[in-house]
Amino acid sequence: MSQTFEQPLRSARLLLRRLQAKDAAAISAYRSLPEVARYQSWESFGPEDAARLIRGQAEAEPNIPGTWLQLAIIKTDSGQLIGDCGLHCWKEDPRQMEIGITLSPEYQGQGYATETVCSLLDFAFGSLGAQRVIATTDAENLPAAAMFRRIGFRQESHLAEKVWIKGRWGGEYLFSILKQEWRIGVSSFGRAGGRTGKTL
Repeated sequence: MSQTFEQPLRSARLLLRRLQAKDAAAISAYRSLPEVARYQSWESFGPEDAARLIRGQAEAEPNIPGTWLQLAIIKTDSGQLIGDCGLHCWKEDPRQMEIGITLSPEYQGQGYATETVCSLLDFAFGSLGAQRVIATTDAENLPAAAMFRRIGFRQESHLAEKVWIKGRWGGEYLFSILKQEWRIGVSSFGRAGGRTGKTL
């Protein structure tokens, strides 16, 4: 079923909205940092790269098979853009989706990544009717892996030396969570519905 992204996703502290032209400077500022690029495919990310990303998302929708919908992560109390996140609809089976997140280092370790991922899961399993959502992380990105486990994702595999990245072979963890697992509250994350626990 076709689905358009008309209203931002809202959580306790965050708003996830479409990317806007004015976001380019903020996006390039954190995406160009070495500690952010370390676990990403890019070597550098300047203002033109950010502008190209934003332009490419102008017609994006959340469940067009084979495409990504990229959203800005906004702190509602300040209006500050603190990162971006993505939702990928599988070309082979649109009932399966993938999520990704990039967060500015100064906002890491405060629960914003967890809050973002949970908002994406609510949207994917609710409005979009997804059955399964996956996420991959660099095997050396231990905080991200710990976050996915805490939310309730299962680690399906450790793909050793899967990708050649930044001059060396790198491994990846593959995580997944099913609709019924999310609905019954398999995680310990505190959100509407009674989940309690620590956040990243």
